[in-house]
Amino acid sequence: MISKKFKAYVVAVDMGYGHQRAADPLKKYAVGGVINANSYSGIPQSDRKIWKNSRQFYEKISQLKSLPLIGDKLWRVYDHFQKIPPFYPKRDLSAPNIQLKSMYQLIKKQNWGRDLIEKLDKKPLPLITTFFATAFMAEEFGYRQEIYCVACDADISRSWAPLKPSLSRIKYITPTKRVAERLKQYGVRSENIYEFGFPLPKLLTSSVKKDLARRILALDPMGKFRSHYNDLVVENLGKIKKVKTPKPVRIMFAVGGAGAQREIGAEIITSLRELIKNNKIQLTLVAGIHNEVASFFKNSLRKNGLVGLLGKGVNIISATSKDEYFDKFNKEFKRCDILWTKPSELSFYSELGMPIIIAPPIGSQEDFNASWLLKMGAGIMQYDPRFTHQWLVDWLNNGWLAEAAMQGYIEGDRGGLVAIEKLLN
Repeated sequence: MISKKFKAYVVAVDMGYGHQRAADPLKKYAVGGVINANSYSGIPQSDRKIWKNSRQFYEKISQLKSLPLIGDKLWRVYDHFQKIPPFYPKRDLSAPNIQLKSMYQLIKKQNWGRDLIEKLDKKPLPLITTFFATAFMAEEFGYRQEIYCVACDADISRSWAPLKPSLSRIKYITPTKRVAERLKQYGVRSENIYEFGFPLPKLLTSSVKKDLARRILALDPMGKFRSHYNDLVVENLGKIKKVKTPKPVRIMFAVGGAGAQREIGAEIITSLRELIKNNKIQLTLVAGIHNEVASFFKNSLRKNGLVGLLGKGVNIISATSKDEYFDKFNKEFKRCDILWTKPSELSFYSELGMPIIIAPPIGSQEDFNASWLLKMGAGIMQYDPRFTHQWLVDWLNNGWLAEAAMQGYIEGDRGGLVAIEKLLN
């Protein structure tokens, strides 16, 4: 049970969904709500411009990546500067990269972030941020309380650690053991690293066994997984009662924060059209806060004769704000059996016993997230979406997605939110 005494400043950035999704579970305990460092009330125009240029560049590159020839080349150049180096051989990786040096130049020479830190420092509380740059700002401008930085991926680049890591007082909350080990390679002192797990929503962690038990029945229609691993299921979930009339398998397809990969959603709609009409599959399309993505999905449904099933066999999640989006997403997530998405921060939702169908990664950090899911056995790389109706049925009949769901649950760490609260209480 999380104590109501827990109070802190929680700072994220409005860039994609990852940094805000990590902060969202802490909003109940955040003084002033979750503060977005790039869009808070009263932000200086100079700061707003720096943040805006950074966000627009990332979103544009993400969207251009799908273009033939030039898009992929542009992305590779961009990704090179945020690339995560190979972990082996183990070595000293504390030398700063170009991206990190550039950030510190902006902080020191243009006072990037000073206004926010000075406002918070008028009544200092523990500061929890889900973005590395804001942690650097707090340290550089002498914030008088402790600074905690929550990592959002299964592995991280050098840009997450400070310019002089061995001298820094920033404390890191890591979602995986690999991130903790990586920070040590970057020169962060061991006493400043807490291996807690990703902060998952309380709504989802509080009913995880019940949700997984229901999910196993949907994902293992032929009983193959349970016939091989019944003892494991009973040990972790208790005896699962069979249902006389199986419910349709519910798939959630989620695009990224920049609206990338919407085309995959259209291919899924076309491929699963007959299974949806026959109530074998129900599909939730996550458009987030992008109205144009929601419209794109609705048009795809219309082309496939499925628009009449909106609210029945098909659902579109869209919202006008990220707070509203996260709330809708979490409620729908509980009802679903499969999450299909690129390996973003949502990779950690596999720890809730949700099998992940992995869409193509975008960026170095997502390559590592995909690798983490595959090694854990909690995710399976997508096959050609045009033939989803064929390979998905095979996966279900063989119990492979049920196995992935159980693997994520067993291997996962769902205690991140509680551990953060205990640390600060």
